[in-house]
Amino acid sequence: MAAKKLYRVIFFNQGKIYEIYARKVQQEHLYGFVEVSGLTFGQHTEMVVDPSEERLRSEFEGVESTWIPMHAVVRIDHVQKQGSSKITPVEGGSASVTPFPGSYYGPGGDGGKRG
Repeated sequence: MAAKKLYRVIFFNQGKIYEIYARKVQQEHLYGFVEVSGLTFGQHTEMVVDPSEERLRSEFEGVESTWIPMHAVVRIDHVQKQGSSKITPVEGGSASVTPFPGSYYGPGGDGGKRG
């Protein structure tokens, strides 16, 4: 039997770096977004509970799919084994300041350049 695909998705969200695992990742028809679905989290068989993973589990509880802006995605990896989902602060960043999302895509395929 073939193993189910598993992806590690790393992205920026509100001044932090999120690392989550999902069964399905695809470019969505919603322009500029990546659809991530089938989110998976570690089992509760361990005595030590990672508070970061628990926060992610509760944040994404009941979510079937989430759409992440392309400019927020750092990396998507096809992996063999699941690691620990986590939230880490951005080094040198401030959690109280959220950068305004810039547009890398503009009309006419010129990256938004005019003139």
